[in-house]
Amino acid sequence: MKLIVGLGNPGPKYAGHRHNIGFMALDRIAADHGFTAWKDKHQGSISEGRFGSDRAILLKPLTFMNNSGQSVQAAMRFYKLEPKDVIVLHDEIDLAPGKVKHKVGGGHAGHNGLRSIHAHIGPEYARVRLGVGHPGHKDRVPGYVLHDFAKADQNWLDDVLRGVSDGAPFLAATEAAKFSNAVALRVSPPRSGTGQKGKDKPPAPTKQQATKTKAEPEPDTRSALQKLMERFR
Repeated sequence: MKLIVGLGNPGPKYAGHRHNIGFMALDRIAADHGFTAWKDKHQGSISEGRFGSDRAILLKPLTFMNNSGQSVQAAMRFYKLEPKDVIVLHDEIDLAPGKVKHKVGGGHAGHNGLRSIHAHIGPEYARVRLGVGHPGHKDRVPGYVLHDFAKADQNWLDDVLRGVSDGAPFLAATEAAKFSNAVALRVSPPRSGTGQKGKDKPPAPTKQQATKTKAEPEPDTRSALQKLMERFR
C-alpha cells in the first residue's frame, strides 16, 4: 500500500493557489482512476482505491500547510506504514512551470509543508516536485505561492495534472522512471515523424533533374510561314 499525499491549504479561498497544486493533482488522480468519494479522516481528507493490484490511499491534510506532518503521521499510524510507503506531491518554486521531478529523501528547502512532515516522520519519503516557477525574489515568494495560477498557466497546468494522473500507477508500483515518462508524454509529447508539415508542397528536384530541365530547349511554336520568312531575312 502507498500513502500518496498532496499538499495544500483547505477551503475555497485557497483552492486555486499555486501552493495547492498537490491537492489539484490528487483530485485528478481520484477522478481518473475511480477512487472513492473524499471523506474526512486522520486530520485530512482521504480517498481510497487501487491501481491494478496496488492499493493506495490519497490524503489531503486539512491542518493547513504548516502542520501537514500531523495528518501524514496520523494516517501512517492507522495504516501501519513506513516513510518509504509515503509519496508527497507539492509545489516547487525552484523548478520552472510545467517541470516535474521525482526524488526520495533530501531536505525540505524551506517548504513549510515538507518541513512539518520532516519533523513528524523524518526525510526518508518520496516526493514529486511540481514546478510552479519563482517570482524572482525571495521576499515575493509567500504572496506568489498564495495566489491563484494565472490564466496563461492553465494549459501547462492541465498537462501536468493529467500527466501525474497517467503516471500514478507507476508511483504506486515504485517505478519512478516510468512515472516520469508518463508525465513527459503529456507535457512534451513527441513530434510526428511522418513529415506531415508541408505535405502539400512538391518535392524539390534533384541536381540531375534540375540540370536536365535547364538544358532542354524551349519548344518551337512558330508556324511554317513564320519559319520560311525567318530564312530569307
